[in-house]
Amino acid sequence: MKISSEHVIFTMDRHNAPALTVDNGETVIFETLDCFSNTVLTEDDLVSSIDFSQVNPATGPLFIQGAEVGDVLKVTIEKISLADKGAIVTAPGLGRLAHRIEAEETIICPVSDTHVDYKGIQIPLRKMIGVIGTAPAGEGINTGTPHDHGGNLDTTRMTEGSILYLPVNVEGALLALGDLHATMGDGEIMGAGLEIAGEVTVKVEVLKDFTLPLPLIETDDLWITLGSRETLEAASQLAIDHMTDLITQISHLTLNQAGMLLSLAGDLHTSQIVNPNVTVRMELAKILLNSPLDA
Repeated sequence: MKISSEHVIFTMDRHNAPALTVDNGETVIFETLDCFSNTVLTEDDLVSSIDFSQVNPATGPLFIQGAEVGDVLKVTIEKISLADKGAIVTAPGLGRLAHRIEAEETIICPVSDTHVDYKGIQIPLRKMIGVIGTAPAGEGINTGTPHDHGGNLDTTRMTEGSILYLPVNVEGALLALGDLHATMGDGEIMGAGLEIAGEVTVKVEVLKDFTLPLPLIETDDLWITLGSRETLEAASQLAIDHMTDLITQISHLTLNQAGMLLSLAGDLHTSQIVNPNVTVRMELAKILLNSPLDA
């Protein structure tokens, strides 16, 4: 089953009409535009030419049968396929060097199966999903803003083989995703990774009675909790609190002991610092507790 990139949204909202309805446990392909809605195709296409009302399109939404309010949606990212080139941009006022940038610039980078060619520098491919989330319960949230429903998390761990757990806030969950990157560094300091179109294959499963903190990423060897808030302090505190709660739920450790474990072995990373809310993640190796996360 496939949702074409003709079906995109710019707000994650409970009122969005589903682009496709599937049964629990189905595998779906999402065809995605890049974050500029495929309008930055050459190095002459500058930031000033971008229609910012059409930025960060998310393909969908997908309605999953049996997903009810209070459930959790398990999204297994099976495959990310990319176009053969992507764009990175800069301009005065954009990103964390905004005060120093004096002129607009766009660079188009060829993409191979293994590398991105950036000005002759071969950067290993780091395929990832920037925007992925379910509809929030209340007012809609634009696709450029991350929060507890997911959204523009811009987290490098959102890649092939990873599992993302998201809240079901409305019937059917209404999953949407987009904003792929061929590569991006933690922080996304210029406000863009290598923005690229592509396709994402995911398996969607509805989980009942799942109580771990959300949103949550699981990889083969890591648990990753996410916090998206207005400040780094608030986002990091949320990610830390969520990981502490996860540890106390699945291990014998007390709150005190869980916090000390994180101080000894947890890794706090900044996913992105350029969106309306910043995103921080807390990572912990599964092997430390010898307790696989079996959802």
